[in-house]
Amino acid sequence: MQVILLERVAKLGQMGDVVNVKPGYARNYLLPQGKALRASDDNIKSFEHRKAELEAKNLETRKEAEGVAQKLDGARYVVIRQASDAGALYGSVSPRDVVDLLAEAGVTVEKRQIVIGAPIKALGIYKTQINLHPEVEVEVELNIARSAEEAELQASGKSIQDLAAEEEAAAEFEIAELFDDIGAAGQDDDDDPRNAGDSADPRDA
Repeated sequence: MQVILLERVAKLGQMGDVVNVKPGYARNYLLPQGKALRASDDNIKSFEHRKAELEAKNLETRKEAEGVAQKLDGARYVVIRQASDAGALYGSVSPRDVVDLLAEAGVTVEKRQIVIGAPIKALGIYKTQINLHPEVEVEVELNIARSAEEAELQASGKSIQDLAAEEEAAAEFEIAELFDDIGAAGQDDDDDPRNAGDSADPRDA
């Protein structure tokens, strides 16, 4: 199906381009979201009449998006979630969660603008892309942890697995020290002179 683009569409074309797309893509995405029109003679003429208006509107919305992008670019957000000791989340972090997170920070975006790919199902730090405008993208960082303290550790470059390994090593070291102390105490008992009478010669009695 041929359509005429009313705005830039990534990997497809710029405003005013007439492109061939799959009918399903046009019907389910481009047409209902106002990103394109069927490339009929009437629609192409209509676009030519509205081109200046569309370009002005696009410029205005792009400037607004660029302003939001300056606030968000490189921003880091901590997301507290319950998870197992192995780091698997009890649930997941989805685009809807990111929308709510940004709303709390005073930024309004739509779920379709959040690019995560597959839902996040493990603790860690993730880069998330936000398409604020067809020509403006920004990346934010999500630090998903079980507590603020764990989030700080992850931000410093340590994973939850690293922390668990360190705690396990520390516990093993404490156990080893305990056995060393018990062994040393037993050695002290053997050297105690009060125990010397046990091995005295009976003929001395």
